[in-house]
Amino acid sequence: MQPQVKPLNPNFSSGPCSKRPGYSLDQLDVSTLGRSHRSAIGKAALQRACEDTAELLGLPAGYRVGVVPGSDTGAVEMAMWSLLGQRGVDILQWESFGNGWLSDATKELKLTVNAHNGEYGLLPDLTKVNFDNDVIFTWNGTTSGVKVPNGDWIPADRKGLTICDATSAVFAMEMPWEKLDVITFSWQKVLGGEGAHGMLILSPRAVERLETYKPSWPMPKLFRMTSGGKVTEGLFKGETINTPSMLAVADYLDALDWVRAIGGVKETIARSNANLAVLEKFVAANDWISFLPQVPETRSNTSVCFVLKATEDQVKAMIKLLDKAGVAYDIGAYRDAPAGLRIWCGATVEASDLEALLPWLTWAYQEATKG
Repeated sequence: MQPQVKPLNPNFSSGPCSKRPGYSLDQLDVSTLGRSHRSAIGKAALQRACEDTAELLGLPAGYRVGVVPGSDTGAVEMAMWSLLGQRGVDILQWESFGNGWLSDATKELKLTVNAHNGEYGLLPDLTKVNFDNDVIFTWNGTTSGVKVPNGDWIPADRKGLTICDATSAVFAMEMPWEKLDVITFSWQKVLGGEGAHGMLILSPRAVERLETYKPSWPMPKLFRMTSGGKVTEGLFKGETINTPSMLAVADYLDALDWVRAIGGVKETIARSNANLAVLEKFVAANDWISFLPQVPETRSNTSVCFVLKATEDQVKAMIKLLDKAGVAYDIGAYRDAPAGLRIWCGATVEASDLEALLPWLTWAYQEATKG
């Protein structure tokens, strides 16, 4: 029978992701609206976005945080165009976004790359990565639900830089900052912020590369991080390259305030882990649904991906039923991934909403596959 209790918040999209519990536009500090982002009040808000991010994440001394255009994609591209070319490059890809970085490095920057490929659901062999080269990888494969389990495979004495696309991992997973030289993420993932802007975090090693190496290709203005051979420090103090949305900045600051209020990143990680546990219990009790990641230690606790004992058309029918019932929006698998479900379980999602969703998953599956 059709369940009666619905999730209070049916938003399980993997980006833009659900807003924080209790979110309201009325709670945003909009004093910056209508003001220049270069005014004192505008720069102060952007600088706070950088400083609060560093503080809450517990970044090591010397790491710089900047707000950049183009969401996480823009941040990764800035790093690739500005830093690559001095050394060889290893790129890991086991889902769509890693494949995109591989394509850009080879087809646009024309670099010779060592590619480490993994099928959907599996990581590539991490032991074969050459850290004498620069290494690019996603920490959490948003479109496959597969994450790297930890940073033990990254040597502390590496010669190359590690460039980590961590957009659906930051604030939800433990990150070994000292082993990461470039970290990128976007506001609309774990914190449920707005789109268009990305965060770029650079280690001192990455800054040294910027100041001692100049790529051979022309550098678009949006990617330039140096002036006169020195890193543009203002970029990491709220002086953005382009004009940001101050409303989106206010929204991000609200999310950071929420993180601090609930106990910091330790609590956002705990919330994400607890949400994954709800789904793990459900999968263990139902043989028609399985995790796409084949190794439990590599299961994402944010972009949780499933495959079903169903045809692609049956999966589509199931997703439509859940959407029409108003219990789960935007939970279809990514377009390039195997047919299935992708349920966002980051820190802004309440475990109680996941618990309410589960009977509906069973109902929709039975409806879509009967007769």
